[in-house]
Amino acid sequence: MIGVFDSGVGGLTAVKALSRLKPGWDITYLGDTARVPYGTRSREVIDRYALQACRFLISKEVDAILVACGTVSSNSLPVLRQNFELPITGVVEGASKKAYENAMAGNGIIAVLGTAATIKSGAYEKEIKKYGGNVRIISRACPLLVPLVENGRTGVDDSLSNIAIAEYLADIIPKKPAAVILGCTHYPLLSGIFSLFLPESLLINSAEEAAVSLCGLLEKRHIDVGSSGKSVFYVTDDPSGFSKNGKAFLGKDISDRVYQISID
Repeated sequence: MIGVFDSGVGGLTAVKALSRLKPGWDITYLGDTARVPYGTRSREVIDRYALQACRFLISKEVDAILVACGTVSSNSLPVLRQNFELPITGVVEGASKKAYENAMAGNGIIAVLGTAATIKSGAYEKEIKKYGGNVRIISRACPLLVPLVENGRTGVDDSLSNIAIAEYLADIIPKKPAAVILGCTHYPLLSGIFSLFLPESLLINSAEEAAVSLCGLLEKRHIDVGSSGKSVFYVTDDPSGFSKNGKAFLGKDISDRVYQISID
C-alpha cells in the first residue's frame, strides 16, 4: 500500500498520477486540511506536522510514502528519512530533473513556483544545480494559490485565481522560461489558468514526476504494494469540502471513502 500525504487537497494530483500509472495499487491518502496551508509555517512546525502525518500513515501499514507536499518535500525529507525506515520520496527530485532536461533543450531558463517555505528553502535550486550549472533559475513564492485551490477556485474563468496567477507570472513571462515547475501539488489544479499565460508544454507537474519516480524506485526494490486498486482518504477537518474537490478533480464520488481523523 502507498501512503500519500499533503497539507490538503493538492496531493490528489499525485493520487491521480499513481492511479493512472499503477491502477492496481492500493493508496491511503492523508490531507491535513485542519492545518493547511503549510507554506507560511516555520521549519520546526513543518517538521512536526510531517512526522505526525508519516506516523499516521505507517500505522495504516503502508509500504512506502509519497510526500505530495512541496513544502514538506523541500524542508523535511531528511528528518523523515532519519526517523522512518520505509521508502519516502518527495516531489522535488523528479520535477527538478525534468526541468533541467527541458531547460537544456531550450534557453536554460527555469521558473520555480512554490509556497513561501518552499522558495525560502532553495530546495529546487539546489536539486537542479546537481545536474549542472548552465541554467538560470527564477523562483517565485505564490502564497495565495493554496487557499484558492482549497476553496475550490480552480475554474479557468475564476476571477480571483486569474488575478493572482497573472500577478505572480508578470515578470516571469517576458523572460520566456524553457520550463516552469509547479512546485506545489495544489498548483496543477490551476493548470487551466496557468495555460492561459504560458504554453502548457512548459508546465512541469511535480506530482506527476514524483509518481513516476516512486514507481521506478519500488519496481527496482521489488516492493509489492497491493493489487486491489482501492483508495481511502483521511482528512483532519470536515470531509465535505475535500470530498467535493476530490469529486471535481478525480471525476468520481469519493465521499464514502473519506474519514475525519486527528493526528496531533
